Amino acid sequence: MCVKLVMRKNLQLIPWLIVFLALIATALSFLDRMVLPISIIEITKEFPISDVEYGFINTGFLIGYAIMFTVGGIFIDRYGSRLGLFFSVGIWSFATMLHSVANNVYHFGIFRFLLGLGEGGAFPGAIKAVVEWIPKDKRAIANGIAIGGSAIGAVIAPPLSVYLIAVMGWRGVFIFTSIIGFLWLIGWMYFSRKKYSDKYAVEAHQKPAKINFLPLLKRKQTWVFIAIRFMLDPIFYFYMFWIPKYLNEVRGANLEHIGKLLWIPFFMLGISNVIGGLLSDKINKKTKNINLSRKVVMGVAALLTMSALFVDFIPSYQFVIVIMVVVFFAHGLWITNYITAISDIFGKASSSTVVGMSGSAGAISSFVINPLIGLIISRFSYDPMWIYAGVMYMVMFLIFILKLNIKELNLNPN
Repeated sequence: MCVKLVMRKNLQLIPWLIVFLALIATALSFLDRMVLPISIIEITKEFPISDVEYGFINTGFLIGYAIMFTVGGIFIDRYGSRLGLFFSVGIWSFATMLHSVANNVYHFGIFRFLLGLGEGGAFPGAIKAVVEWIPKDKRAIANGIAIGGSAIGAVIAPPLSVYLIAVMGWRGVFIFTSIIGFLWLIGWMYFSRKKYSDKYAVEAHQKPAKINFLPLLKRKQTWVFIAIRFMLDPIFYFYMFWIPKYLNEVRGANLEHIGKLLWIPFFMLGISNVIGGLLSDKINKKTKNINLSRKVVMGVAALLTMSALFVDFIPSYQFVIVIMVVVFFAHGLWITNYITAISDIFGKASSSTVVGMSGSAGAISSFVINPLIGLIISRFSYDPMWIYAGVMYMVMFLIFILKLNIKELNLNPN
């Protein structure tokens, strides 16, 4: 009898195990995309890659990401998180392995494109898994945990990449991380199978669902979320793709210094993903006001991001890392509540699709801007990007509070 009770209690943890697996998936997505920005310092010793060429390599990733964020979101809303994340992680793990055989800029551009195609389904899939398996009153914290994996992957990437480069060379890093992804697929397909979803999922996905795509495009709310990601995503991609080069070229940090310190901002991002969900859920519990709970946390986040304006005035790369800690913490608060607001408004039927469309918008703006960033940096400096990063979250927050009332919009878009 006792054994049965223990087994029953353990099985009731299956929904949170799904959330944990979603966390691992988003962690792997950031780990795999961060390996190149760390390894590029060694790769350029083997064959030259200019700043502009590096910008175009990143553009390859962002084009694939932009395409699959929307396509993947629609696919996942239609077929569920189980198949969606299986194909997503499988594709990008294969693409990661291909990086190990790259020998020129064109190879990297093609393989980054494939990586983006796979990773485009990561966040829509993670959000869909939360919607399918977790009750509404716990979704903010569950979303924080699921997307918080991105920070874990980014935390691990710098020291792991530096260590593996020393042990097996930069090509070996890509092989190592791709194998982790293939192993994840086994665990995901086992624990998300129908036997468990029928019994423990809140909204089990058993058959393809019809997605009314065009009505979403007619909604003002959809376009507000799209506009926010379009304007803000280039900032985070700037941090992700260019900060290692900035620390090395402008601040004089070597690869060892970067490996020791760059994980700290991403660690704070992971913490703030969870804190953002906890705070929002607590405010909502006390006030019974979803609109207020999401916007309070996002407002605090917008204020904190303004610290990026001070980067030019600080004396060393260590203090740059301090600023990065603050802005990454702020981004974690922001993105958790931004994504949770989408699920508040659009519910189970269309959340992944809207997350996907907004993510595509962000990737499109980023792949347009990335080569431009390389051009600006090579001809001028990093200063324009720091200014943009310091003011744009607050601008988007003002648009968010003026255009959206989450409580009033808590309805099914179909």
